[in-house]
Amino acid sequence: MKKIAALLMATLMLALAFTGCAKPAEADTPVAEDVTPELDAAPAVEDSDLAYITGNGKMVIGITEYAPMNYYDDAGKLIGFDTEYAEAVCAKLGVTPEFVVINWDTKEMELDAKNIDCIWNGFTITEERKEALEFTDPYVKNMQVVVIKADNAATYVDTASLSGANLVAEMGSTGESSIADDENLSQANYVGVSKQTDALLEVKAGTADAAVIDYVMAKAMVGEGTDYADLMIVDGAELAYEEYGVGFRKGSDAAAAVNEATAALIAEGTLPEIAAKYGLALMAE
Repeated sequence: MKKIAALLMATLMLALAFTGCAKPAEADTPVAEDVTPELDAAPAVEDSDLAYITGNGKMVIGITEYAPMNYYDDAGKLIGFDTEYAEAVCAKLGVTPEFVVINWDTKEMELDAKNIDCIWNGFTITEERKEALEFTDPYVKNMQVVVIKADNAATYVDTASLSGANLVAEMGSTGESSIADDENLSQANYVGVSKQTDALLEVKAGTADAAVIDYVMAKAMVGEGTDYADLMIVDGAELAYEEYGVGFRKGSDAAAAVNEATAALIAEGTLPEIAAKYGLALMAE
């Protein structure tokens, strides 16, 4: 028994000796604490909408067919003031513009879902929309006007004379809200249509007496030399003065980047040239 005890004691002393000789772990071996600051900084990049867009290498732009802002020429090429404006801005930002025709009624949902990055289509800035979206600085002024058949020029001379007429406007548009807000037009027989061009077709076909649409569109599409040569704008029936801007997701830093690019395009003379091409006047002019 004494021999066994002595043997156990020797084994224990040998183990302690090896433990004492083992090299202790370096104090800076753990790396988790060193990388923590980098992990904390990551959300700042993720929160940047501009970084998201530039990281994808493209800006997905929600539009509808709306002359002279975004529309197709006879060859099927997308043209228009907003189209060329967006292309010029994207060139400044180093991304490719990708235009997507959207349902105007669900434009905000498309934006929030990141199916598109912005709404760039003669988009009217309103206080209500500013609560949900981040707008660029306004770039073009607009208003709502009443379009009728030229043959009815003596009948419909102002909003009062239209109080009993059959009116059309694009559903969800400023034109629709202008009808509801006007003392005279709100008494008319109103029917909503899916597009402003549909409103013009209704008037041309005689199924509606008048359409309330954007002035910039009416100026480009109505009157001599157009497909709607038999239609005209009612003088003295201007409604809802408004301003156009580009709508981004709320809090997006891409709006400020577009403002900066726009300022450069104006200084270079590029944007004024595009505006003149489509018969528009910029806010800065």
